[in-house]
Amino acid sequence: MSTAIVLFNRDLRVHDHPALVAACERAERVVPLFVLDPAVPEGNRHGFLLECLAELRAALRAREGDLFVRQGDVVHETMKLAAEVDATTICTGADVSALARRREERFARERIEYLLFPGVTVVPPDALRPSGGGDHYRVFTPYWRAWSRHPRRPVLPPPRTVRTPSGLAAGRLPGHRGPGPMPGGESAARERADRWLRHGLDGYADGHDDLAGDRTSRLSPYLRFGCLSPLELACRAARSEPFVRQLCWRDFHHQVTYAFPRINRENYRHPERRWRHDRDALEAWQAGMTGLPIVDAGMRQLLAEGWMHNRARLITAAYLVRHLGLDWRDGVRHFFDHLLDGDVADNSGNWQWVAGTGNDTRPNRTFNPLRQAKRYDPAGDYVRRHVPELAGLSTPYVHEPWRLPSPPAGYPARLDSADDQGGLADDLSQRPCREDSGNKHFPK
Repeated sequence: MSTAIVLFNRDLRVHDHPALVAACERAERVVPLFVLDPAVPEGNRHGFLLECLAELRAALRAREGDLFVRQGDVVHETMKLAAEVDATTICTGADVSALARRREERFARERIEYLLFPGVTVVPPDALRPSGGGDHYRVFTPYWRAWSRHPRRPVLPPPRTVRTPSGLAAGRLPGHRGPGPMPGGESAARERADRWLRHGLDGYADGHDDLAGDRTSRLSPYLRFGCLSPLELACRAARSEPFVRQLCWRDFHHQVTYAFPRINRENYRHPERRWRHDRDALEAWQAGMTGLPIVDAGMRQLLAEGWMHNRARLITAAYLVRHLGLDWRDGVRHFFDHLLDGDVADNSGNWQWVAGTGNDTRPNRTFNPLRQAKRYDPAGDYVRRHVPELAGLSTPYVHEPWRLPSPPAGYPARLDSADDQGGLADDLSQRPCREDSGNKHFPK
């Protein structure tokens, strides 16, 4: 009797899951597996992940199957289980980070059939090549054109039945501290997507930069964990090019990371660029205590919700690297630690774009966070929502409390900039903050 293991990773769903469907079609018994590996950084996502796994287990049990959970090194535990159930095949989703690629290389050396399937992105990260040569697209616009024309695989229905071996211990899911700011799992993801597609999508182009209005989809955590299929979402949202373009940005960063897996550690471009180090300034930025209200509002939203509005991500990131002159890697680590949608490709790709070391064709463009605040939070409601010390200020002062005769109680003075360029022109104001694609951030 043939047995296949389906190794779940960033694809915690049963809808449109190519690896799961293939295993159910080719094997008589299927063992859905997730390995809680302590070597994989969790950041603030542990509780959300456990909710996603519990939901996945319930969905598989509804199909007469189960989710088998193990703890330890992914390769070691998978191969141990393969020997236990006499599996001949491992089916899993392909991924792009350095950690994922090392894991794939280790599996490829094992004496077992190891099959990789799409599903983390709309278009596989190795599917498109520039016509002029090269292993990946370095500029978004030509990638968008090629991506838009590329044939799509069909969206797959969930398997009706998942036939698992009898007598195999399922394994225990660790407990966690109750619900977080967003519920995890495929059901919550699909419910939110349904509401968004009905009521929010058509206004996305005009409203996604409205900080106080909060008119983005907030689907990025579900895309990050694969509770939603990005392909299915792109198909269902096809009537809104601005939104689909954000999903393309997510794919763009994944294909860059596939070609340059050191994206979270090394400059993609301009390796000679240097950054200053100021621990006090970094900690003030992390805590939302810089004295610049729009920056502090974004950073405090991140700490409170594990999420940040797309426009605020751009403003806070640009403030760190452009205004304070601090290393973009400090920002990458902080965002990755706290964001529910923290993702190596999107998070690092967006940070490098802002820092001028990534895929921006104009790496020296300038940015004025105060002008951004007045444009995208004109009444100051976003600031008041997240910075209670300023909640009572009127609109003329909520973005510039230093203009008051006496400072608001408990609110800090502004940090000094790296080069006293507080009047930088707002050339980034038209930049799409890819918040709804995953780290939308910026994604997203």
